[in-house]
Amino acid sequence: MCTDRRPDDRSAALASETSTTPPTTPAPSPAPSEASAASPAPTAPEQALVSRLQIDDSDSTSDIIDALFLGRFTLGEQPYSRSHTVDRVKKGRTLLPPGAQVLREAKDDNSGSVLAEGEGWTVRVSRWNRGAEVTVTAVTDELAEARLKQAVDGAEDEPEPQDDQVSMGFWYHSPMRGPRRTSRTISAGSWADVRQNYTARVATAMDDLMKVTPDEISGRLLLLHGPPGTGKTSALRTLARSWSDWCQVDCVLDPEHLFNNIGYLMDIAIGSDDSDPEAGRWRLLLLEDCDELIRGEAKYAAGQALSRLLNLTDGLLGQGRNVLVGVTTNEDLERLHPAVVRPGRCLARIEVGSLSREEAVGWLGTDEGIGRDGATLAELYALKKGKRPTGVPHQEREGSGLYL
Repeated sequence: MCTDRRPDDRSAALASETSTTPPTTPAPSPAPSEASAASPAPTAPEQALVSRLQIDDSDSTSDIIDALFLGRFTLGEQPYSRSHTVDRVKKGRTLLPPGAQVLREAKDDNSGSVLAEGEGWTVRVSRWNRGAEVTVTAVTDELAEARLKQAVDGAEDEPEPQDDQVSMGFWYHSPMRGPRRTSRTISAGSWADVRQNYTARVATAMDDLMKVTPDEISGRLLLLHGPPGTGKTSALRTLARSWSDWCQVDCVLDPEHLFNNIGYLMDIAIGSDDSDPEAGRWRLLLLEDCDELIRGEAKYAAGQALSRLLNLTDGLLGQGRNVLVGVTTNEDLERLHPAVVRPGRCLARIEVGSLSREEAVGWLGTDEGIGRDGATLAELYALKKGKRPTGVPHQEREGSGLYL
C-alpha cells in the first residue's frame, strides 16, 4: 500500500521514521562555559540608569533646559560631549553653531540658557553676566568637537589694554571642575613711571629685562627675591605691560598645588591643542611667595614639586613650549636651592631691596620718618599717605606676605 504524504506533513514523516528506525539516545547538550554561567552579558549603561525627573515650583525654566539637554546623552543617542567656558563673551555672539534650531530658551536679569539642535548634535548655552559655558553632545567625537569650535571660536573678548592697563590671566584649580582660568584687566604703570621705586642697581637690571624680546631669551626662569614690601609684584605688573606685544602673563593663584598635581601642570604649561592660532605667543607664569618651593631644603620639604619646576624651565617638560616661569620669594639668595640659581637657568635673577636713605628721601621729598637704613616701597607709600609704619621687633620670617 502506498501512502500519499504531503512534503510538509512533518508529523506523518516523524511517525514513519519512528516505525522503521531504532530509537537513539539524543546527544547531550554542551555544558555552558564557566564564564557564560558566571558573567551574564552586561546591561547597556542607559538601561542600567534609573532616570527620574521630578518637577516642582522650586525648579526654574533653566533647570528644565538642563534636564532636557541630558536626555540624548543619557540614552546613548549622542554619547560624546565637549564643553568650553568663555570668561568674557563678545557682544552679539549667540555661541550657537551655524544651522542651530532653538528648542528652548530661558532668560532672566543676569543669566540665561538656550537649548538648540542640529543634525546629529545638541547644544546647551548657559550664560551669566559676561561669561558663558557651551556644551555640545553629538553622535561622534569629531562632530562634537567641530560644533563646539564653531560655537566658541573668536567669542572670547579680550579688552584692548589702555595705556595704564594690561590683560592678565589668573589660574586656579577647582575641586569640582579642575583647572580654571579667568582674565582681568589690571592697572600697570609704564617702566618710566615706576623706575624711581627701585634702587639704582635694581633699576639698571630691570632696564634690560623690560626690553627683552623673544629672540634674546636665554633662560626660562625669572627670579625676583628680597624682603616683603619692596615692590616685586609691582615690577611684574609693569613687565606684563612691557611684554604685552609678544607674551601673555598668567598668575597661578595656587602654586603649591600646581607642581603637586601633574594634570593641573600639564593643562597650564603644556596645553592640549597644538592648533592654537596663538601657539607661537610666549607665556609667563607668575608664582608668588614660593619660599617653600625654592629654598635650600625644598626637595625634601616639597617632594617632586621643585623637580617639576626645574623640568618646566629647561627639561623635557618645557621643550617645544614658549613658557617662562616668574617666581617671587622673600628668601635671601643664600637660602635658595642651588639648582634654582645655577648659571644658564635664569633669564634674570634680581634682588629687590629697600631704597637707601638718600633714594628714599628723594622719592618722598622729605626725610621725615625715614631711618638711616632707608625704607621699603611699602613704607614710603605709607609715609606719603601720612601714616608712619608701625615698628615690630625683628623676627625670623616664615612665609611672609608680599607687597602688591
